[in-house]
Amino acid sequence: MKSFLKGLGLIILITIVGLGIWIHSNLKDRNPGYKADLKILNTKPSPLRAGFAAFPITPEVPDRWVDKNKDAEYNPKDGDTFIDGNGNGVFDGVWIAGFGNSRAANGIHDDVWARTMVVDDGKTRMAIVVLDAIGFMNDDIIDIRKRIPGEAGVTYTIITSTHTHESADLLGLWGDSHFKSGINKKYMEYVKTQVVKSVLAAVKSMRPVRLEVSQDLTGAANQVIDTRKPEVFDSGLRLIKAVDKENGATLGSLVAWADHPETLWSDNLLISSDFPHYVRQGVEKGVFNKDSLMKPGIGGVAVYINGAVGGLMTTHPRLAIKDPFTGQEFKEPTFEKAEAQGKNLALLALNAMEKPVEKIDSAAISLVVRTIFLPIDNTMFELGTALGVLDRGTTGWMKMRSEVSVFKIGPISFATFPGEVYPEILNGGIESPEGQDFKIAPVEVPAVRELMPGKYKFVFGLANDEIGYIVPKSQWDEKAPWTYGRDGAPYGEVNSLGSETAPALHRHIREILGELNQ
Repeated sequence: MKSFLKGLGLIILITIVGLGIWIHSNLKDRNPGYKADLKILNTKPSPLRAGFAAFPITPEVPDRWVDKNKDAEYNPKDGDTFIDGNGNGVFDGVWIAGFGNSRAANGIHDDVWARTMVVDDGKTRMAIVVLDAIGFMNDDIIDIRKRIPGEAGVTYTIITSTHTHESADLLGLWGDSHFKSGINKKYMEYVKTQVVKSVLAAVKSMRPVRLEVSQDLTGAANQVIDTRKPEVFDSGLRLIKAVDKENGATLGSLVAWADHPETLWSDNLLISSDFPHYVRQGVEKGVFNKDSLMKPGIGGVAVYINGAVGGLMTTHPRLAIKDPFTGQEFKEPTFEKAEAQGKNLALLALNAMEKPVEKIDSAAISLVVRTIFLPIDNTMFELGTALGVLDRGTTGWMKMRSEVSVFKIGPISFATFPGEVYPEILNGGIESPEGQDFKIAPVEVPAVRELMPGKYKFVFGLANDEIGYIVPKSQWDEKAPWTYGRDGAPYGEVNSLGSETAPALHRHIREILGELNQ
């Protein structure tokens, strides 16, 4: 009996030690000592060069499956079966990110991409990469930066995500269970390789350019709703077209808007970039009504970039979208609805670009980047980090590395946020509603766009990280009584690092904007 108890005790001890080592490994800093901090203040305008590239990051989906009970979740216990496309005897699930676990892809509707714009003033070279992904962690972005050869001359690389809810999981949260990462390591490696290729190809394609700035700050308001009060939007279209100064050809364009690419909603099982696919297609190749070209495109590579999608900015199934030519309304989530939305946005963008508000032949690029460390005050995020579902490590006890940046190109200014920022933080309108968890006045003031220099102000969300929702502290609402007369907690806090995240990010952005404005 004693020997049995000793053996059992030894097994328990070994298990505890092994579990401790495993958790310690998961919490280990992946990039110890890394800082992205930069400060380049340039006041001398110079001729600009720019380059564009687009490389697919579409995953292979070897197996198809039959959803027996039509719940959009692969579960053999429900009678779901699969067709073994590669003959290896197991189901090779490609887990779609964004709605729930076990959402296995059942094919590909359209390619997903790594699209890059590079701009250079002779002193500073910036690469702006946009992935058709739910998000991309800061550690993975650091890894990509380390892979970009020094001879490419890139000063700073920004990697953002469109936040499509119809692409393969690159964060780890949407595997076949809550406790298993949805990331396929082979696919992650492919994505990183394609991003590097995209940056290098954009650098190689650089030409002398004129940047044409356009905007339509009201026309797209009917394409999105805010599902959480207060209703504040970031629905303005902001556009940059890069025109070759020598031959007049369009090299590419940057289209900035703010909306969750989840128009297809949770039952869709086909890999897709959602409505940004149709936006980019329309801007590049033109907008069609069936086989008839209704509006010519401008050519080049269109780069769609998302803004403030927190709140939640979405094309919800209750929002009807009209086809711009037939007037047919689409309410239920379908590819026809996503296409109609994309066509509407592409038409607005093309019309605005016909009348640019500014043409820039020479400009100086100034840039300020700050590495920041944010506390993880979310039990599920803490557990996910400890279990390795969120594979990003920590810097100190339950703190994560992230970053913010601001830059300007002549009269255009930019600010980047590492997650899903609420529009009221950018544009004003933060409230202190009755029932708030913290009895305080708005903290994140003044609004970020009030602090940004220049005439044209772009904000990139999900930039260089995806830390979740960035919720104004005075609107934080995890405990009853609920704000705005709700009968339960609003959505947002459950996928946020914590109530101090927005105040910290606002303070950092405010400070580096102060440095940029020196």
